[in-house]
Amino acid sequence: MTDPVDPATWRQRRTSFGSVAADYAALRPGYPADAVAFLLGDRPRRVLDLGAGTGLLTDVLVAAGHEVVAVDPSAEMLDQLRARHPDVPALVGGAEQVPLPDATVDAVVAGQAAHWFDPAPAAAELRRVLRPGGTVGFVWNVRDERVPWVAALGAALAGEARGHEADQGVVAAFAATLPADVATAESRVVQPVTPEQVVGGIGTRSYVATMDAAGRAAFLGGIRELLATHPDTRGRDVLELPYRTDAHRLTPR
Repeated sequence: MTDPVDPATWRQRRTSFGSVAADYAALRPGYPADAVAFLLGDRPRRVLDLGAGTGLLTDVLVAAGHEVVAVDPSAEMLDQLRARHPDVPALVGGAEQVPLPDATVDAVVAGQAAHWFDPAPAAAELRRVLRPGGTVGFVWNVRDERVPWVAALGAALAGEARGHEADQGVVAAFAATLPADVATAESRVVQPVTPEQVVGGIGTRSYVATMDAAGRAAFLGGIRELLATHPDTRGRDVLELPYRTDAHRLTPR
């Protein structure tokens, strides 16, 4: 369990993504199709993508044939999603107050977002919008630090990332509050990126987006230096950035 950040910092980070929306859309990794299949099964369903952001999970949901409605607190992030998926309804709103009628979706999914939800009010809203027999799916891409240079990157980020990364406690809180049974699956995705794209992707993290300009430049300069000097990344034009994808399917009781 990571150390929590103070509530004011958490609120600032939670609302920081609009300022980096275009880079987020371009530089964050997508999600593997098998993770979505695990969460939702094979038949098309009406799915709420909650905390949908720029539409990275929406991409996979639409490709799998699901009918999607997207909700996110950031209008700027949703602008990116609408550009990718003009036919997907995209509404400004949050997990604690979902702008949908009762019992209107078969599933609620959240990619890289559930750690920003307040479990008690959000769980009540998930219950409200789900149809009987509906499911909840949470999925996160987490850098695979079994690869040495990725471990070095993680170590460089650790001090600032404190309290940011998702952990099992998020899923446990929702499982207890809904309440729900939980099944988990692990998958993989590898993102081919240039070193500068790695730096840019780090810049979309909330703990970097909320830094002042000088602090952000210095911090990202350190990441750039790490990639320029680490023996596994030095002199390489393209890197393979591996992620472990953790998918959690919650079935409300």
